[in-house]
Amino acid sequence: MERRRVLVVEDDTLVSDMVRLNLEHAGYAVDAEASAEAALVRLGKGPVDLLILDLMLPGMEGVALVEQLRAAGDGTPVLMLTARGDTATKVRSFERGADDFLSKPFAMPELLARVNALIRRHTTSRGVPSSRMLRLAGLEVNLDTREALTSEGKVSLSEKEVALLEYFAAHDGELLSRTEILENVWGMDSFPTSRTVDNYVLRLRKLFEPDPENPVYFTTVRGRGYRYVRAGAA
Repeated sequence: MERRRVLVVEDDTLVSDMVRLNLEHAGYAVDAEASAEAALVRLGKGPVDLLILDLMLPGMEGVALVEQLRAAGDGTPVLMLTARGDTATKVRSFERGADDFLSKPFAMPELLARVNALIRRHTTSRGVPSSRMLRLAGLEVNLDTREALTSEGKVSLSEKEVALLEYFAAHDGELLSRTEILENVWGMDSFPTSRTVDNYVLRLRKLFEPDPENPVYFTTVRGRGYRYVRAGAA
């Protein structure tokens, strides 16, 4: 499965590394640059699905980069980051072509939620079929539209079901504890429990396993958690 690619443009190394590591942990492919000029060079090598851009950069400012991209017809969604959260700065960013705005310091779950929403909206607005397909033998899931061909026929999955599938797919073959899954899939919800994970895994088994009682994709490691093994697919 091809991962969505995010370009982070931030000259503060600590912030850049924090954002990059959390995005990679959430299943994204991430490139990082420290200036707008370097970002332009990277964008010249191929498109990305989202640009996370610091407003105040050495040399060319973030808003100037956005303005240049929009003038060239580049519609890549842009999430602006800045320590300046005043209304005038936000308005200026939106007027230049930014899609969303997040003030520093920010909570990482909020950043991830905004990233997911921006990419989802951009994919939908393009009006073309998504290439992000997860296939399990003769069954498949479109991770962007949430439409799935399952043992129960065609169904629409919930956002959390798709988020869990994405997280499993990004960690193919890895042992994942219930706590780790909760933190990364249900991190912004109020009262999830370990039983929540169990119920969702049972649902995925019912939809995608040839024999839900003897799973080959979503396996349990007793007392430790779950392991998704796509290689078990025929």
